[in-house]
Amino acid sequence: MPSIRRSVTASLALVALLSACSTTPPQPQQPSKPAEPVRMPAPVGPVYVPEQPAAPPQPAQPPAPAPLMTPTTFGALPGWAQDDLRQAWPALLQSCRGLAGKPDWKAVCAAARTVDGTDSAAVRGFFESRFVPNLVRAADGADTGLITGYYEAMLYGARKRGGAYQTPLYRVPSDLLTVDLGSVYPQLKGMRLRGRLSGKTVVPYSTRAEIARAPLKDQELLWVNDPVEAFFLEVQGSGRVQLDTGETVRVAYADQNGHPYKAIGRWLVEQGELTTEQATAQGIRAWIAANPTRRQELFNVNPSTIFFREETLPDPSLGPKGALGVPLTPGRSVAIDPAFIPLGAPLYLATTEAGSEVPMQRLMMAQDTGGAIRGAVRADFFYGFGPDAMDRAGKMRQRGTVWVLLPRQAL
Repeated sequence: MPSIRRSVTASLALVALLSACSTTPPQPQQPSKPAEPVRMPAPVGPVYVPEQPAAPPQPAQPPAPAPLMTPTTFGALPGWAQDDLRQAWPALLQSCRGLAGKPDWKAVCAAARTVDGTDSAAVRGFFESRFVPNLVRAADGADTGLITGYYEAMLYGARKRGGAYQTPLYRVPSDLLTVDLGSVYPQLKGMRLRGRLSGKTVVPYSTRAEIARAPLKDQELLWVNDPVEAFFLEVQGSGRVQLDTGETVRVAYADQNGHPYKAIGRWLVEQGELTTEQATAQGIRAWIAANPTRRQELFNVNPSTIFFREETLPDPSLGPKGALGVPLTPGRSVAIDPAFIPLGAPLYLATTEAGSEVPMQRLMMAQDTGGAIRGAVRADFFYGFGPDAMDRAGKMRQRGTVWVLLPRQAL
């Protein structure tokens, strides 16, 4: 699920005007002494590393933050020797499809095509000879962060409104205006402005609450039978819809209204409606069922609205395409923040199973992004499709550590 992405004075004023302008995350705090960061391979998205200039020495300064990535060995990865890396091999080959044009990845991906993916020793030898694991840290030096989960939902709908099908899924509205600010001013690279024209003035696009009050007429893609599942579909970014004709189609992320994502679970905790432990997808659904008259109030906490496009479903065994543009692999694909981790790179994750203390340590591929996935040590685990995937993703809110595997020739 992709991230939400004419004079200098005029452009900056426009950015300030629109909350629809998405910005890249702040760069990590600068070290007080020069540090030699690891050079990362050319990613699909922007990657930020600490700059080199040293700050003037000052007494009683706090310790400098650790480098964003610290090279280590495969022996330092908990559970590395026990992971069946063959299960990650199809996901690696998918990543190579998305990284084919990146210079730092050409040799690695060319070598991968010569490896027998069913040979455990060959696959392990490939990763250990071609990559260096790098421990990822936050700007404050923390090496643990939040690990959540997502899934591909199933909804039931129709192409025309009627009967139980009363909740719209919207296509990209015809009046949605998107401006790539970086195409005009390089210092604004990665920033996109979303809005609409009101006369000759660009104004913010409608929020979720405004769209609920004044629906986007003639912009409906499909109609579904459950407003709660429609909301969670937006959170997941993609899903399947079984139509009343018997046909099943996939709906994929196409764009959004430019407003920032706000977590409704966090709001329920802040309001004292749920405890942190209760604020899972299951807990939120239960709260809505117990408070049906407040459903729209809760949904409006998140001003962001996702717009979809319809896709055919030629192979139901394949996951939806992530931000890398390749199908996601259940249990081996993960969404990350591309400002810190190269999109497409192998990533080793050490966390615990959803809602438990059982260790989960495995090789993943960073193949997706998300509006709520922000920070260096942050990942969203793709569980796949079906009720079990939905259940586990809803419970996944664990702490974890992340290592990025970078090609040796890129270091």
